[in-house]
Amino acid sequence: MALRPYIVGNWKMNGTRSMLAEARAIDRSAQRLMKVEVALAPPFTLIHAVHKEAEQIGVGAQDCSAELDGAFTGDVSAAMIADAGAKFVILGHSERRQGHGESDALIRAKTEAALAVGLKLIVCCGETEQTRDAGQAEQFVVDQLAASLPELLDGASERLSVAYEPIWAIGTGRTASVADVAAMHRAIRALLVDRYGDEEGGSVRILYGGSVKPDNARDLLGADEVGGALVGGASLTAESFLGIVMAAVDLQDA
Repeated sequence: MALRPYIVGNWKMNGTRSMLAEARAIDRSAQRLMKVEVALAPPFTLIHAVHKEAEQIGVGAQDCSAELDGAFTGDVSAAMIADAGAKFVILGHSERRQGHGESDALIRAKTEAALAVGLKLIVCCGETEQTRDAGQAEQFVVDQLAASLPELLDGASERLSVAYEPIWAIGTGRTASVADVAAMHRAIRALLVDRYGDEEGGSVRILYGGSVKPDNARDLLGADEVGGALVGGASLTAESFLGIVMAAVDLQDA
């Protein structure tokens, strides 16, 4: 059976307790929109608070350490975020890769740590504008993702999602064309099937991220092999985020 579209809000470094009202509004609406799976990844400081508010939506974290515990000042382990109420973790976002120098090998180690404590994964990948303009986008993304994914899923493909986020479209207002999104998602699907086999690799949801908004969500979500969206700025208010969720609902009803 096909999985429901997965719409995930990444709040990034935004949010204090005053934003719990937005989380509550998203959760209440999600209870009436069961054809779509909805989730939020607030900052570490709000994971437990959003988890306590949420009755329907999934709650996750934006990163975790590859280490289990120990003398790693400022780091937060997968077990800690799970204990706070997180059910999934976003790993390999370009803002971590570029801003914090995270390598593919480190991201793979984080995926293994997260899987070990029962968390679901959203593993991100994406190219720069220069790479796309050079005609190397698909090969770059496939190579990046291949080096970042966990080696084995052990029958738990429902615990992995991949998010394709072209770096040049994150927070810029630019979006990739529907044709480009579909082509990249097909290349990612081929990698997943090659890595995990037809059954597991064929059932992993591939999300699109990169300036997804209510007014472009329907076209993007309708592209080939797009199983949902990883939403940044438009997830910070219930009104805009739910507009994207409704686009996914409308496609399910079409």
